[in-house]
Amino acid sequence: MSDSVPESVLKRRATLAELKAKREEAKEKKRVARKQSRKVAFKRAEQYVKEYKAQENELVRMRRAAKAAGNIFVDPEPKFAVVIRIRGIIGNSPKVRKILQLLRLRQIHNAVFVRLNKATINMLRLVEPYVAYGTPSLKVVKSLIYKRGFGKVNGQRIPIADNSVIEGELGSKDLICVEDLVHEIFTCGPNFKYASNFLWPFKLSAPNGGFKRKLSHFNEGGDAGNRGEHINDLIKRMI
Repeated sequence: MSDSVPESVLKRRATLAELKAKREEAKEKKRVARKQSRKVAFKRAEQYVKEYKAQENELVRMRRAAKAAGNIFVDPEPKFAVVIRIRGIIGNSPKVRKILQLLRLRQIHNAVFVRLNKATINMLRLVEPYVAYGTPSLKVVKSLIYKRGFGKVNGQRIPIADNSVIEGELGSKDLICVEDLVHEIFTCGPNFKYASNFLWPFKLSAPNGGFKRKLSHFNEGGDAGNRGEHINDLIKRMI
């Protein structure tokens, strides 16, 4: 006579089997979604490369046309800047402290992307002795995000190790991968504010070779203030 299996054991086995089937189904759905997301991200990356190249070629064409006509071509005004805090809190006035806090530059060597408009330009002028800023190149924007990029998820600093981190926070803004993030920042797109706020302030190292003179403006041979495109050299030494 064979032992009969208690009903409670059979029920538990059935429940476990059901849970396992649901887990497998969810896992498969996630895998398919990730594969689809990778395809979309790859297509977008190709599209962005073409767009950047077209913009570059257009600028070259306009410069040549201006030169041929005997005119001077003025490059478009930068739409955004990268701002790096280069000095500490000693001697800061309450106003300067507040602006640095608004810019999310709470620590020395922190860096953030900022959209340039009348308000932010005035803020930057007020804190010029404490920051270095300028217009980063596409290569530098990519280096910052890929090498030092962390996302803000539920108030926590999370490494951007997977596109799902970006999609989870910015999917509603049609930003699903790192290349979307780079493109939104570099072109200063309509969702720049969300993309910039999603990125935790970059924590950079002290520059190789050190600073020249932190207390002097860049135009006077120092380090502070607006460096224009020369900010790229400084960031490369700090990443």
